[in-house]
Amino acid sequence: MIYLFLALVIAALAYVMFRIWYILPFGTVGKVVAVSLAVVLVLAMFLSFVIGLDKMPITIAALLYEITTSWFFILLYLLMIFLLMDILRLTHVMPKELMFNSLKGTLIVAGMVFAVFLYGNIRYYHKYRIALDVKTEKKLSRSYKVLMLSDLHIGYHNQRGTLAKWIDMLNAENADLVLIAGDIIDISTHPVNEQRMYEEFHRLNAPVYACLGNHEYISGIGKSVDFYRKADINLLIDTCVPFGDDLLIAGRNDRSVPNRKTVTQILDNQDISKYILLLDHQPYNLEQAEQAGVDFQFSGHTHYGQLFPLNIITDLLYEKAYGRYQRGKTGYYISSGLGIWGGKFRIGTKSEYVVVKVKSL
Repeated sequence: MIYLFLALVIAALAYVMFRIWYILPFGTVGKVVAVSLAVVLVLAMFLSFVIGLDKMPITIAALLYEITTSWFFILLYLLMIFLLMDILRLTHVMPKELMFNSLKGTLIVAGMVFAVFLYGNIRYYHKYRIALDVKTEKKLSRSYKVLMLSDLHIGYHNQRGTLAKWIDMLNAENADLVLIAGDIIDISTHPVNEQRMYEEFHRLNAPVYACLGNHEYISGIGKSVDFYRKADINLLIDTCVPFGDDLLIAGRNDRSVPNRKTVTQILDNQDISKYILLLDHQPYNLEQAEQAGVDFQFSGHTHYGQLFPLNIITDLLYEKAYGRYQRGKTGYYISSGLGIWGGKFRIGTKSEYVVVKVKSL
């Protein structure tokens, strides 16, 4: 399966490079330079991860990360644009001259890409506040305001200044507690430790509980757990703890760990008369929370594809890829995330945090 995927990626890249070569209104030398630069940017992304961004100065590593991952997304849209143009050309809706040595065709394609990704970048920086009212049959001594977020992906591209703004925004909610459903760290603990980003979490004005995501393992699980400790984040790895008089907060290990506990095992011998909040980074096997008697599960991971049309793929992969959901008496929310992996673009999706008010009926 992986070889088929790689073959499709290589074929798509070859097609885009082919189309770039023929649409550019340059001579052979200009075309060679342009296509070579496009190929180098693709290779640079893979080589930077193989060689290791941690070996570079943070400023250079961050710039390389932003440029190469952004180019990866731009290539996806070039693929879609060129395919559309080819269809229009073959159906005689569009003159073929626009695709061969065409300044007008080049400007049209460049303009479309610029406009779409400018919009996507602006949309990424707008953080949406999702408000949910959750009512339960369980008797609570009071209502609770729970701030939920996932997929911060702090590191080379979401650095300390950005995190500080997020903390200010979250503090304005004056929540009773903060729950984070994994992937706080992006791909490495090096930039988060160098910038002492754990200090920003100390400013949160509510207790913080979190589960692990797959990116904590990508970053090195030992170093990631140490960062959580320095950030004073209560890390729940296949365990649960009470909060106040009424809540039970459970956190699962990431799905990438094959021997993690089941939800039922985590809740074994616990007081399930309390309102049970479950953090599980990847929203697979949602029926397990329902069967274990969980009241509300919060997950992330999907980013809802980040960019259209990838959100269509996530809808096919998951029972629920984004938003609010209900199975029996168990409520769910799958978040598209506060931060993002790779280039800072949201097209057809949004960056968000969730404010949940839990109260008795």
